[in-house]
Amino acid sequence: MNTRQLADLNFKDSWSKDPAHQAFLMNDARKQYTFFDKSLRGDGGFDVLDINGTALPRAGQELHTTTRLIHSYSLGVATGHPNSARMVDAGMKYLWNMHRDKQHGGFFWSVDATNILDDLKLAYGHVFVLLAASSAKLAGHPDADRILADVADILDRYYWDDQVGLYRDEFARDWQPFSTYRGMNSNMHAVEAMLVAFEATGETFWLDRTARILDFFTNQIAPKHDWRLPEHFHQDWRVNPDFFGNPIFRPAGCTPGHSFELSRLLLQYWDLSGRTDPTAFTRASHLVMQAFNDAWLPDGGLAYTTRLDGSIDIASRFWWPVTEAIGVFSALQKLDKAQDFESLYRRTWTFANSQLIDHENGGWFPELDISGQPVSQQFLGKPDLYHSLQAVLFPLVPSLSRHYQALKNLVI
Repeated sequence: MNTRQLADLNFKDSWSKDPAHQAFLMNDARKQYTFFDKSLRGDGGFDVLDINGTALPRAGQELHTTTRLIHSYSLGVATGHPNSARMVDAGMKYLWNMHRDKQHGGFFWSVDATNILDDLKLAYGHVFVLLAASSAKLAGHPDADRILADVADILDRYYWDDQVGLYRDEFARDWQPFSTYRGMNSNMHAVEAMLVAFEATGETFWLDRTARILDFFTNQIAPKHDWRLPEHFHQDWRVNPDFFGNPIFRPAGCTPGHSFELSRLLLQYWDLSGRTDPTAFTRASHLVMQAFNDAWLPDGGLAYTTRLDGSIDIASRFWWPVTEAIGVFSALQKLDKAQDFESLYRRTWTFANSQLIDHENGGWFPELDISGQPVSQQFLGKPDLYHSLQAVLFPLVPSLSRHYQALKNLVI
């Protein structure tokens, strides 16, 4: 099959059942893995790669790089990618030996072979440690239980605020609080990590905390803001509409890609918890359609951020919101064939195939300029496997949850 052949355009059923589309997804997964295999260094660390796959000059290994590669290659163990176990093992060793703070506990944001480059203790990074350890446990890594227990204790001791049922965001190296910032992003990724932790351990504790976070954002906050999700909050969890921080991790306003992501996680929780909540599908649908209607651009792709009223703030077109839209449209169309989710799934995939996938080298271009050409403004090279890999793997399985087990039936 031609690597650009996205699907059989005459196929009448869902593309997820189309052999041509399934072959396309599997082929792209193989090419992504082959591309990111080159990020492993001889010393066991990971390089960030440029567009062609050459290592960029080293500027420290960030915690989310290490942990997302562990998670992604744990899925590779499930699908049989030949280099996956080696990548997971390298990442787990680097996580324990280099990122972990042996003096105060927790995990540093950025390190290199000899120095601590950024000793900030972020909830965002720590929940990705939980995700990595949980995924590695599913993949059978011998160090998974040790890291999982360690990070679970840290999250419980410092970050979890049981009074409100949400995670605090950031501390200094010695666990002294230095800001009152509270954010949606770290809590959303905590949901992701806790769902996989439940799948790996069976401990309902993780589902209980997930339920509280999802209730706050999808039952309390989103309906009050026309089904948009504000990103930033004061210490008492009032919306902070004026906050603007790191342009990648904490831009102002709303990030529509996060509405897609949280909606998919809401459906994953609903599935794991017995499908007892009759409102979950409706809430997910409202969040998704508001985000898509706000952010889909006339030439295709999704604006990065909007203001709280839904008007576009940052129109930059990054790859990851499109991957998350693909993921949630795939989940929604598995549940409801009557609505238009299949056509939206096809529309987002058609754009991704023509504009975002690097068919020559493998991987996805992280951002496009106004003319639709790849550009490096906010991102250097291809910084991430995690978002685009899940976009091709999750539609291949019929389930909303327990993706690792479902993927073991595939051979990528």
